[in-house]
Amino acid sequence: MSKETAVYTHGHHESVLRSHTWRTAANSAAHLLGSLKPHMKVLDIGCGPGTITADLAELVPDGHVTGVDHAPGILDRARATADDRGLDNVTFAVADVHALEYADDTFCVVHAHQVLQHVGDPVQALREMYRVTRPGGLVAVRDSDYAAMTWYPPVPGMDDWLDLYRRVARANGGEPDAGRRLKSWALEAGLTDITASSSTWCYSTAEERAWWSGLWADRTVESAYAERATESGHATSGELEAVAAAWREWGRRDDAWFSVLHGEILCRKPA
Repeated sequence: MSKETAVYTHGHHESVLRSHTWRTAANSAAHLLGSLKPHMKVLDIGCGPGTITADLAELVPDGHVTGVDHAPGILDRARATADDRGLDNVTFAVADVHALEYADDTFCVVHAHQVLQHVGDPVQALREMYRVTRPGGLVAVRDSDYAAMTWYPPVPGMDDWLDLYRRVARANGGEPDAGRRLKSWALEAGLTDITASSSTWCYSTAEERAWWSGLWADRTVESAYAERATESGHATSGELEAVAAAWREWGRRDDAWFSVLHGEILCRKPA
């Protein structure tokens, strides 16, 4: 089986975790929630700080959730999230989605949120997710699509941000426009019973604008993404500062609005 070859573009800087810890099952996995049953055994791929994982554990109180991530360091944060919420039906482990160390037909649901855009071989990842899913179970995936993100007003420098991010992400081995490709990747992986959908995050209130623009401004100059952008020659530190300033300018506008499109798939394994 193939192993991970991509480099995670964002890293786990505070500006990244600011976004990741905001995510919940309700705002990030709504396409799956109607299919969950209290007894289910769930695998959450790329769990990060564990906020979605903990929500899933609460939704399967008679079952169990295993949260896995390729980065060992973030799992301490995930365990703390579960401990703070008093959950005893969730565990965490290091894993590579390209080569999962679980037996065939182990989980009722295998879930991945914002993962396939960052991996080296999303088709192999889906094959592995499908392999460890029980007959009758579900593979549930959701990924954003950067080229489909849209905003207003057209502040100078924001287009530079999008172009730069997509170049850096692809140089790291990922595919930033993953949302539109999920169904195609699933078909290539041999999955057949596929329900495809889409949903959005939208940031428009003063609080939302300040939060979204602030975390992207900080991420652009302080995170692992910033280091990779400069070290790979995609941008100078001055160009990153200009992009960060564009984000802050956008966030100060009362008429500012930003929408993030996500592709989603639910794939049921034949019983």
